[in-house]
Amino acid sequence: MDVITLIFIYFFLFFLVGTLIKNNSIVDIGWGIGFVIISWYAWWTRKPVPIPVTVMTLMVTVWGLRLFYHIIRRNWGKPEDFRYAQWRKEWGSMVVPRAFLQVYMTQAFFMLVVALGIIFAGTDPEYWNPSLTGLGALIWIIGFYFEAFGDWQLEVFKENPNNKGKIMTEGLWKYTRHPNYFGEAVMWWGIYILSRASGAPFWVIISPAVITYLLVFVSGVPMLERAMIKRPGFKEYAEKTSVFIPWFPKK
Repeated sequence: MDVITLIFIYFFLFFLVGTLIKNNSIVDIGWGIGFVIISWYAWWTRKPVPIPVTVMTLMVTVWGLRLFYHIIRRNWGKPEDFRYAQWRKEWGSMVVPRAFLQVYMTQAFFMLVVALGIIFAGTDPEYWNPSLTGLGALIWIIGFYFEAFGDWQLEVFKENPNNKGKIMTEGLWKYTRHPNYFGEAVMWWGIYILSRASGAPFWVIISPAVITYLLVFVSGVPMLERAMIKRPGFKEYAEKTSVFIPWFPKK
């Protein structure tokens, strides 16, 4: 079985479940775990396995499992996410075929593109660049810190009933409005460098480029900011805080 077939079957199963329970937002739960499955599949089919591929596999596993746990704990027992609920309303009687194509298969396509660095890592088993391996691992760690710590800070903030309706402006959120999205993008640049350290071709740079573009211009920052723009204090927060790349707030 090749990677494309593996990804299709994976998202088709999510499609069946999402259709049965009428909740297409479960696809978000599968995002992180999907990359874990791809990573271990790639690792298992590489003989011998270069050191950067093993490092990459372990890092993707840590990221994927943490993201899975974070999303499932956040969404468990709650209704369909507002984005998917709105699409369900707009699509009406065509919700099943359109969800299959525009939700599940679209995510399958982007998972394949973003995973290119993983898929092509280690294609030359005799090539290993220790310096690039160290650099890639360091960049990944920085990204993981921003994503995981940013999520944790926001979660703690929301758990305080005194903060209901307020905007999170402390910690990492003081320097960027989206530390978790920034962190995810940085992690994929680290994965790209790790893939290059084990012989992947230069063109797999499309992987971090695509996920960064999606986060900044499509499904990450824009959608969340549209939902936040009417919240009290958001305009003032946005005027002084960097939208993506962390920087000192304006006075």
